[in-house]
Amino acid sequence: ELYNMVWLIVATLAASFIKGVCGFANTLVFTTILSFSFNNIQITPMDLIIGYPANVIIAWKERRQINWQISLPVAALVILGNIPGIFMLKNVDTRTIKVIFGFFIIAMGIEMLMRERAGKKQKQSKIILGLIGVLSGLCCGLYGVGALLAAYMDRVTEDSHAFKGNLCFVFWIECTFRLIVYPCIGILNWQIFRQAVCMIPFMVLALVFGMKCCGHLNEMVIKRLVIIVLILSGIALVIQNLC
Repeated sequence: ELYNMVWLIVATLAASFIKGVCGFANTLVFTTILSFSFNNIQITPMDLIIGYPANVIIAWKERRQINWQISLPVAALVILGNIPGIFMLKNVDTRTIKVIFGFFIIAMGIEMLMRERAGKKQKQSKIILGLIGVLSGLCCGLYGVGALLAAYMDRVTEDSHAFKGNLCFVFWIECTFRLIVYPCIGILNWQIFRQAVCMIPFMVLALVFGMKCCGHLNEMVIKRLVIIVLILSGIALVIQNLC
């Protein structure tokens, strides 16, 4: 019990720091650290409870940057994808799907890096953006990972403040949906809820520290950091589910 609690604290601190700096990837860090001690069906609801206030804090901080024409349609697409994702989390062995998503995330990260080096803001296809939105919801419902959603937001926002504000607002809506559904289908129970709530002080501490560190970095460094974290998220997802 003590062993699990120590790793839970370590996972919360590491994941929340990354969340404060980049606005996403906390779930993959959290899942990777805990995968040896907990089952995925336990990790996902714990991450949901711990990450929920983090999304509220960042979305509120960047509230002036939220574009409702971007965030509300994306939130609807994500919730649409959430429904089959939640069902699969409870009933299906999802390792193969996670590997496919991992390779897809790596490819998108590399494409983002190449686009960033080219220095051009290309016009995005609405069909491609819609597809990424639904796949993002499937990804979130399946195991809470928002890397695809981050790739989407990178395409439709201009700077790191808009990126974080819109991304965390959509995460907040998506997490609220899962927070309602998970208890109803038995994924979230009182024991998991109690464990997760105990981690919230550690989350706030690491999140604020990450946000402070981010404030000392220039826009280009943050952008590159987001892309690198996205690629590493894909690699971690592949390795974690192939081993």
